[in-house]
Amino acid sequence: MTASVKGPASYFPSIEKKYGRPISEWKELIHSSPLTKHMELVNWLKTEHGLGHGHANALVAHTLAEDSGM
Repeated sequence: MTASVKGPASYFPSIEKKYGRPISEWKELIHSSPLTKHMELVNWLKTEHGLGHGHANALVAHTLAEDSGM
């Protein structure tokens, strides 16, 4: 039995399907941005890349947590 994915990563399949990019590309975009604060990055993904708030928030939360070693 496999455990279901929880937290921000649970959004990843729908993000890839809706926006047509793999999660690795979204993470690269976040890393390449000069912005560093969570909400700045969320708003940037929403305005510049057309993501919905929940999807942008999930990507940023997961990426920043991963970068901090959490």
